[in-house]
Amino acid sequence: MKHDQLLALEAIVSTGTFRGAAERLNKSQSAISHTIRQLEEELELELFSREAYRPALTPAGEIFYREASRVLRQMQGLRSTAARLRAREEPELTLAVSATMYLDPLLPALAETGRRHPATHLRLRMEMMGGPIARLMEGKADIALASLDGVPLDDVEAEPVAEVTIRPVASPALNLPAGSRALSASEMQSHVQVVAAGTGGAAHEQSRDLLPGGLKWTVSDLAAKKKVILAGLGWGGLPDHMTEEERRTGALLPLNLEGFPLRRTMIFKMRRRDQAIGVVADELWNRIGTAMPA
Repeated sequence: MKHDQLLALEAIVSTGTFRGAAERLNKSQSAISHTIRQLEEELELELFSREAYRPALTPAGEIFYREASRVLRQMQGLRSTAARLRAREEPELTLAVSATMYLDPLLPALAETGRRHPATHLRLRMEMMGGPIARLMEGKADIALASLDGVPLDDVEAEPVAEVTIRPVASPALNLPAGSRALSASEMQSHVQVVAAGTGGAAHEQSRDLLPGGLKWTVSDLAAKKKVILAGLGWGGLPDHMTEEERRTGALLPLNLEGFPLRRTMIFKMRRRDQAIGVVADELWNRIGTAMPA
């Protein structure tokens, strides 16, 4: 069974005649008839009834034609995929994103990129601390979204896209002293500070906003950190977008701490200057806008 045989079958059904199929495919009518006869002999099926003026599909031919149409659509899809690949579309595109970033504003850009380039496999990696820039510089990510902490600015192109606010919070069950005054490090030493492990290696582990002399627990990610804090087992800094509802209901209380100020961090989109920019990566880069809210 050959592709040109299925094309001839589809053309005959669409135009209603062997002559119409021949004109559509720029072949002689005898060539179209020979192609279909070969297909019927190979399948050991009669696909067309030739008793009337116009060829009509037999019952077996109708079933076969439905499946052939599906195969032709798949073949066209494969041809389109090959054309996109010839146009230097990347087979895979990886984004390394700071876990503190609010993802919702990024999703439309990802959705549009996926719709326009279905052959490209999009990978979204959520990273902690210096993880995004580490993945970018290792060549394991095409675009990074993170702060500029520890970024080799001579080696990357960077543009601001969003701002993230990190504030220390705790459950009322932790029974921290009430009032508006700032709590000192000594007052907090008996309470566990919950921190999330970095994914960028030893050079990128959390160093700021760590209260000296206090108890610490380390968790794998921000979701686990939030659960531990909600359970009243400790306190820690979390992005505002993760705690908005809990702060509104009182399930989490914002803390005023010495040595842990409210921190607003700008998130940048970054890509390496020494790497060739692929078609899909460039489109996605341009879609990640500068007005994305935190």
